[in-house]
Amino acid sequence: MTRPVQHTAAAVAGWLRDGRRVVAGLLVQVDGSSPLDVGASMYIDDQGGIEGSITGGCVEGAVAAAAMDMLDAGGPPQLVTYGISDELAGTVGLMCGGIVHIFIHELKDEHRDAVLRDLEATIAHTPAALVTLVDGERAGAKLFVDAAGVTGSLGGGELLDKNAAREARGLLAEGRSSMRDFGTDGSSLGSGLRVYSSIQAEPPRMVVFGAIDFSAALAPLAKGLGYQVTIADPRSAFLASSRFSAAAEIEIGWPDKVLEGVELGPRDAVLIFTHDPKLDVPAVQAALSTGAGYIGALGSRNTTSDRNRRLRDVGVTDEEIERVFAPCGLDIGASTVEETAVSVLAEIIAHRAGRHGQPLREAEGPIRHADTTEDQEKAEAAWPIPSP
Repeated sequence: MTRPVQHTAAAVAGWLRDGRRVVAGLLVQVDGSSPLDVGASMYIDDQGGIEGSITGGCVEGAVAAAAMDMLDAGGPPQLVTYGISDELAGTVGLMCGGIVHIFIHELKDEHRDAVLRDLEATIAHTPAALVTLVDGERAGAKLFVDAAGVTGSLGGGELLDKNAAREARGLLAEGRSSMRDFGTDGSSLGSGLRVYSSIQAEPPRMVVFGAIDFSAALAPLAKGLGYQVTIADPRSAFLASSRFSAAAEIEIGWPDKVLEGVELGPRDAVLIFTHDPKLDVPAVQAALSTGAGYIGALGSRNTTSDRNRRLRDVGVTDEEIERVFAPCGLDIGASTVEETAVSVLAEIIAHRAGRHGQPLREAEGPIRHADTTEDQEKAEAAWPIPSP
């Protein structure tokens, strides 16, 4: 099934190839809450076509009107700010309010190659970054970055293109979009030119050891969160049921073989649901040999204590055992396999964001995980990734 973002990309690519004029609205920053993440986009063509969404309905009408004015009368790109009150959010079925910053700009002919490359990457769901210059007389200029190289230019000289491309590659590794400042001369240490990198990263991986009810319940939820899920078990009979392959790839094999040569990073997770002493210790050992950001093991406290003892018996250090979330999951009172799946995924999300998973009404500060360097550093500090 084609995802909405891929449908939008295909439609807009068609417009551009047909020679239509197209204005894009790009959500580059959010203060407070917003229904969609930064990077969300919508497009309006010169025949009245509209594709995509940036706030789920709160400000799309205003953005479309601004885009039509730009198509009719021309004019420079605009970085506009809209306040979404709680009352307005409620009228369109959203329970949030905040301030959104949207960069509205025409996709000029000189930037179409870069834009088309990005749209094609979106359709194919391959890792790529589209860098957009937000400030100055060249605002709206595009630079496309992927594994094959760079297409386009921000028009501010070789230094700006080089530094912006390097920044985009770093963001690709992290899987997050971001706006940052560069000097007017293109230097990394400076200000005056804001550059927004919209990132489409390789989906994070989740490897689940153990073909059991918990795995079947968790896989479709994890897939909905964007994970590429693999359920592995050396017992082929356990993997025979279609409930495992419905939302995940399946792999028959022992943990060390399944993870052999697999590169996992901070965005990836390994879960041990085996419930078999012959399997869970090798699975934990194999997981610890990777750079997976989250390693979780299911089981009671007695099971966890026994597993830890057996891990020490085979030479696993206490420092390594500390990397394992066991028993995994947040304490939400889960009693069914489905509720347990929610508990485990909630812990993965919270830990990756550097949060503790407490009730929002008991917490202070922003509700959404902020996309700032400071918050990213806090999250990374809360989620140390020892070298494998």
